[in-house]
Amino acid sequence: MRDVIDGGDQYRKTTPQELKRFQNFVKNCPPFDIVIDGLNVAKMFPKARESQVLERVVSQLAKQNLRVLVLGRKHMLTSRARWRKDEMEKVQKQASCFFADNISEDDPFLLYATLHSGNHCKFITKDLMRDHKACLADAKTQRLFFKWQQGHQLAIINKFPGSKLTFQHILSYDTVVQTTGDSWHIPYDEDLVERYSYEVPTKWLCLQRKT
Repeated sequence: MRDVIDGGDQYRKTTPQELKRFQNFVKNCPPFDIVIDGLNVAKMFPKARESQVLERVVSQLAKQNLRVLVLGRKHMLTSRARWRKDEMEKVQKQASCFFADNISEDDPFLLYATLHSGNHCKFITKDLMRDHKACLADAKTQRLFFKWQQGHQLAIINKFPGSKLTFQHILSYDTVVQTTGDSWHIPYDEDLVERYSYEVPTKWLCLQRKT
């Protein structure tokens, strides 16, 4: 709360009044299973209408009996070509929704709601959260945040929304160097790139001590 949302100046990302309204909203709701960055998810498929994409994602999750929270901005409720009123009404029937002012940032609310809901809760956004990790005070906390992010951020991997969306599987193990004493397992990329969140190396170098 202090480092990511407040940062010494709440007005940079929200207002004290809106933050209090959001905290009360989350406090009075049962824990969520999925928290969605509505604006970010809606823009994942540029060829499709934003409200259509968001409604399809929410509908698929709701059919799995998951408790879903959609975070958005107030302009998403204004009926326009890219934001149809009937589709947004379907979103609001299938999920809890919180619409912040148009000048507010979504990500701090996303992180707060996910953490508040407990360790089972996952969140959906394409944002890699690099700016928020950078707000944290020390390297140890940043590594902890990155590890938490890897285990909680869901990614939609379809190129275009078809009849059913596919979510990238969250790994049940850490992509860090691991050893059993006489063998080592080292995750690596052939290209030297720094990865974030769900973008984890998929190749492993396995070394075993000769006997």
